[in-house]
Amino acid sequence: MSGDLADWVARSLGAVPRDFALYERAVTHGSQAAANYERLEFLGDRVLGLTIAEWLFARFPNEAEGALSKRLNALVTGPVCAEIARELSLPAQLKLGKQARDDGAFDSDNVLGDALEALIGALYLDHGLEAARAAVRALWATRIERDIRAPQHPKSALQEWAAAHNRRPPEYSIVERSGPHHAPRFTVQVTIGKLAEATATGASKQEAETAAAQALLGQLEG
Repeated sequence: MSGDLADWVARSLGAVPRDFALYERAVTHGSQAAANYERLEFLGDRVLGLTIAEWLFARFPNEAEGALSKRLNALVTGPVCAEIARELSLPAQLKLGKQARDDGAFDSDNVLGDALEALIGALYLDHGLEAARAAVRALWATRIERDIRAPQHPKSALQEWAAAHNRRPPEYSIVERSGPHHAPRFTVQVTIGKLAEATATGASKQEAETAAAQALLGQLEG
């Protein structure tokens, strides 16, 4: 057993590994081995979603489904997971192939977010739902209280702005896709007719669209 990884898991997730192979797999990228984090990420994503959803349901008893969904979507995005991964110094634990390392996968939001979710999946399989729930609540504790009001997703806010001002709905188009498969970069442009436009880049099409919508809102409301 690698003492460094085992100690890091215990400190970061609050549980001493029993099935250490699960955690090794959770930090292994597809460029390094066939036994990588992808399946665990699939499971951890669902465990994270359930944990945050039940937490929000109890924490905000008077909010409607729509408001709860906005909170959930804001809390489980790839950038948020990557932000938490960096706070835990997860990049130092990743196992990457040479090309992925050279391409900067250590700092990719996609890779870091997926690895964090894979670790949640590993913890769930190793110690059960209670341990996974406790870890998620510890890691997301400050974020769940950050917004008193349910956050409005930038794309929804831009759509509502256009409707309120009798403008055409926002249209999104991919301007450029660059980078390797495991760490892509998308540049997206959003327009509202001929009124205004904005461009932004992200690690996924959705992330780039969100950033572009936020930028255009800043122009329109500034």
